[in-house]
Amino acid sequence: MVITDAQVHLWSTNTSERVIESKHTGARLQGLSEFSQDQLIYEMDAAGVARAVIVTPSWEASNKLGLSAAMSDPNRFAVMGRLDISDPKARETLTHWREQPGMLGVRFTNKFQGDDNDNWVWAVAESSHIPIMLSPSSVDPQLLSRVAERHPQLRLIWDHLGLPRRQKDDAAFAFLDRVLILAKYPNIAVKASGLQHYTNDSYPYRRLHQPLRRVYDEFGPKRMFWGTDITEQSCSYRQAVAMFTEELSWLNSDDKEWIMGRGLGEWIGWTVPRG
Repeated sequence: MVITDAQVHLWSTNTSERVIESKHTGARLQGLSEFSQDQLIYEMDAAGVARAVIVTPSWEASNKLGLSAAMSDPNRFAVMGRLDISDPKARETLTHWREQPGMLGVRFTNKFQGDDNDNWVWAVAESSHIPIMLSPSSVDPQLLSRVAERHPQLRLIWDHLGLPRRQKDDAAFAFLDRVLILAKYPNIAVKASGLQHYTNDSYPYRRLHQPLRRVYDEFGPKRMFWGTDITEQSCSYRQAVAMFTEELSWLNSDDKEWIMGRGLGEWIGWTVPRG
């Protein structure tokens, strides 16, 4: 099984200070002034994670850091980058988006108020075969369903199960029914990432197991992608892996292969290299 993290961030303060610790306690990464490719590789190797999708963080204006990592090790890293749709050249840029080595798709954090004024984004992405990741706050279920209906060849991924930020346990998962109804659209997938944000529980996060089973029952293993958002998580990287591979007893070996990387790779066009 080739484990692929569906969401990690890299950022830099353009300094030479790169501190790597060895305790693998996840939470220690929060608040770092930078998180480099070398630091990420160190964490991945310790946890048995083979590949990672670098999502350009919202505070970074450029995709250069992620693309540099993807170009230096294309079998291990790929990028879902940021695009400023207010830029006059944004439409042309998106048309040629995947011509950038290592760039597989786009990830939006900006709020789409409706699809009438923004429909060129969906249409261009669909015609150019560019998958889109969306942060939970960037769209609502009604908009996402309209986009999925009007652009059936557009591959959409709603991050963090579409859950509202700063909500925990029952308050967070009260929103889940509105997400699960989107499973009827075959071009919508969900990213089971950053889930420790949505519970007051600790590892193995048993309060998350039943909601995850509901997601699995509706979307299936081929449209449910494991990820961590490692620099924000409260558990170790190894625990984030083990929660899915060891603690969810209802997943069989094929399910785990799809959820832990194969499904994401096929969805965004990032094939697993031989060997």
